[in-house]
Amino acid sequence: MFDGIKRRVVSLWFPRLASERVLRQRPIDGPFALTFKQNNANRIYCLNQAAAQQGLHPGMPYADARAFCPNLQSRTAEPEQDFRFLRALCRWATRYCPWVGTEGADGLVMDVAGSTHLFGGEPPMLADMRMHLMRAGLSVQIGCADTRGAAWALAHYDEGIAPSGDMLAALKYLPVAGLRIDEDMSIALQRLGLRSIGDLANAARAPLTRRFGPGLLLRLDQALGAQPEQISPDADPPHYAVRITLPEPIGLLADVMAGTERLLSKLCAKLKAQEMGARKLCLTLRRVDQDQQLVELRLARPLRDPKRILSLFERGLSEIDAGFGIDQLRLEATQVDAVPIQQISHVSDGREDRLDDLISRLGTRIGLENIHRFLPADSHIPERSFIIAPAAYSEPAAGWSSLNPRPLILFPPEPISASGSRPPARFRWRRMPLTTGRATGPERIAPEWWLGDENWRSGLRDYWRVETREGRRLWLFYTPQNPGWFVQGEFA
Repeated sequence: MFDGIKRRVVSLWFPRLASERVLRQRPIDGPFALTFKQNNANRIYCLNQAAAQQGLHPGMPYADARAFCPNLQSRTAEPEQDFRFLRALCRWATRYCPWVGTEGADGLVMDVAGSTHLFGGEPPMLADMRMHLMRAGLSVQIGCADTRGAAWALAHYDEGIAPSGDMLAALKYLPVAGLRIDEDMSIALQRLGLRSIGDLANAARAPLTRRFGPGLLLRLDQALGAQPEQISPDADPPHYAVRITLPEPIGLLADVMAGTERLLSKLCAKLKAQEMGARKLCLTLRRVDQDQQLVELRLARPLRDPKRILSLFERGLSEIDAGFGIDQLRLEATQVDAVPIQQISHVSDGREDRLDDLISRLGTRIGLENIHRFLPADSHIPERSFIIAPAAYSEPAAGWSSLNPRPLILFPPEPISASGSRPPARFRWRRMPLTTGRATGPERIAPEWWLGDENWRSGLRDYWRVETREGRRLWLFYTPQNPGWFVQGEFA
């Protein structure tokens, strides 16, 4: 910072950032809340003004919130989308000053020293910020002071502009929670009678340090300006894109593949330096007539191996129309995932890599979202013992953990004519007369009453593995509460 310029910090707090982000896209009249799952219970994550007026608050169980407010509408919270939206606000705030950073998950901090005169002073600048944010449908509380801690305290507990100089005079009546300390420490201080920042500043420092550690007084000194606190702008995320301009146009597939290989080598080096892998790649080929050809590649796993990615590009490149020639190639990783460095095993046979490449090749034709795999689920109910997940966005899991074998083919229960609680000696299934050769069981399975499955209203089921003399190995069950026999699966 230049000599002679007094440091001034602005703190922006968005108390309803998550809910207002959703309502900007899908407006809803009336109480609205976002929920998240914690300890097998849905809780309120963020809510709008109408819901807050009904007495609801973040952290409240969703069931209790519905009891207080029956017309409450809700959606599941998406913290990652909220963070991306906050990053977009961070870029927007650079119109006021170059030093902008994020403050937690719902705030921004700005060093506006040297830029306030461009807007006619601090009050006009803050008024301009508030006007633009209100037009965007965002609630905001703003504080301005000499220090980062003081600006944060004003934004959260007493909006306004603190005069330059004595920060204690501006903060002494604010609660101790304004020092950015955790809730337990704030409650402990209030029990000692230290309710405001002024009370804390006038208290003896040695007993406070012994009881609460040095962190409490460090926050106090940072807010009052006795200890420096750095404000660093958030670094721009890495941009994974490379391009090459050719001196002469090319049109042969071999030449285009060679150019793509050069781009992949540079791009994968960037990805490796950041320990990232590409999930989606977009290759733009500019022709001499200024037309562009696009080749998009979606990968089943994040990769940064140039050779493996190049072979997957070949099919898409073979279908391009080079026209009178291509004079520029641009390759961008439009979606990346973290790929930490791992120890390479000497016993790896590369089978998993070949499977991922096969999924990628098939995905370019039918779409990655159309390739699925079965994964085990934690349920003893046969119909609920598996889930279907996209193969590109899930990892293969170990086999089903069950004390008793399960059939390879599972289908909805099909009734058969039989009586008694033991497997019938002879029965007819799918128009085939069958004779029981060997029966193993029973395995009793009780319904999951908390789910209310319609298919299990008959109650308990006794499952039997029946080997017929005709070669069929079937999975039968008997319902003792509503007597009847059914076939539900077939073993290999």
